Amino acid sequence: MTAAEVSANDRAHVFHSWSAQGSINPLAVEKAQGSYFWDYEGRKYLDFASQLVNVNIGHQHPRLVAAIQEQAAKLCTIQPAFANDKRGEAARLISELAPPNLNKVFFTNGGAEANENAIRMARGHTGRHKVLSTYRSYHGSTSTAITATGDPRRWANEPTAVGVVHFWGPYAYRSPFYSETAEQESERALRHLRDTIVFEGAATVAAVLIETVVGTNGILVPPPGYLQGVRDICDEFGIVFIADEVMAGFGRCGEWFAVDRWGVAPDLITFAKGVNSGYLPLGGVIISDAIAETFRERPFPGGLTYSGHPLACASAVASIEIFKEEGIVEHARMIGDDVIAPGLAALAGKHPSVGEVRGLGVFWAIELVRDRATREPLVPFNASGAAAGPMTELAAACKEQGLWPFTHFNRVHVAPPCTVTADEVREGLAVLDRALDVADRYYTGERGIA
Repeated sequence: MTAAEVSANDRAHVFHSWSAQGSINPLAVEKAQGSYFWDYEGRKYLDFASQLVNVNIGHQHPRLVAAIQEQAAKLCTIQPAFANDKRGEAARLISELAPPNLNKVFFTNGGAEANENAIRMARGHTGRHKVLSTYRSYHGSTSTAITATGDPRRWANEPTAVGVVHFWGPYAYRSPFYSETAEQESERALRHLRDTIVFEGAATVAAVLIETVVGTNGILVPPPGYLQGVRDICDEFGIVFIADEVMAGFGRCGEWFAVDRWGVAPDLITFAKGVNSGYLPLGGVIISDAIAETFRERPFPGGLTYSGHPLACASAVASIEIFKEEGIVEHARMIGDDVIAPGLAALAGKHPSVGEVRGLGVFWAIELVRDRATREPLVPFNASGAAAGPMTELAAACKEQGLWPFTHFNRVHVAPPCTVTADEVREGLAVLDRALDVADRYYTGERGIA
């Protein structure tokens, strides 16, 4: 098919997510390989977004493609009530990667369903109904998951599920607690969480659900002591700690799971995206022994036709094996420490519109401002249309130079595949360097303020 034919079919028949259908013009993509994809005109793009921060292993990894083909020739599908070799092996491998005492896996088709079912497990385990989650968060678009979501995508879906309470998580650059240090931010954020639980009634709270490292809403790395503090508060009140690792897990943060960096073990971990890099739909919940025991004699009230789909599980098995044999997690950590971090620091030193850079592994954010002293964002919160103009211009400048960026609100996220090479990162940062001249034109503050 030609690009025109692909686009015509899309415009006539595909209904796109999160979009006003008449205002979008999706790029027709023909092929992809490694850190790049190509349109039908042969234009090449460096994928600095890993699509939706999920193609951790890179595009079209030959061993992963071969594993899917091999499984398809053997058994394409079998319903969840049967035992299956790839389903069981995927669950074993994922459990072995998780912190101690998380030994069972409930498979879903993606991250939203994973969070939906994790909340269901927490409520069933505790006999309580409330779930606490942060304002700057995204947990999926199904009923309870979108209610737990803290960003504006929740608004148009309300009212939906009941029993969700939002609180402020740590964000040192724009501290809701007026903190001056990372240590203060951690301490004050934990005090705020504890107060919220107390005033909501601890005996009514089933779970605290947080993204280990907040993804779409800012690449917010938790300050020292915060995750352990959440763990301690949950233990104090008998609350289930759910770590949403849908975006942060499987190498993205330079660890198998982001919680590993801080040595904290949640009660439930939700995953998707990087477990098989989106080659097939797959997500799940890793379950602690204590919560699994709750449902030993009592049926778990949930299920999915495609839970533990053999093709998807075969891709997860192959992906984990490839990650281990090729040292991809370690590579992601090295790229973050040795290439992305110093590269972004150099951009911050050159461009006044860069208010802060932050991140780890291959998971970074450039926060853009009009004034470093006041930290006024380059565009307003949840801006659209003309108000979002500077970010729209910046993204267009990147794409014109063959870089596909991830932009959200006033930020550019740097999230290439975990397999990205140092030279590819430098190529992308060079494009960003030129594109940031767009943001600098909107800078109104005093130049030279760090």
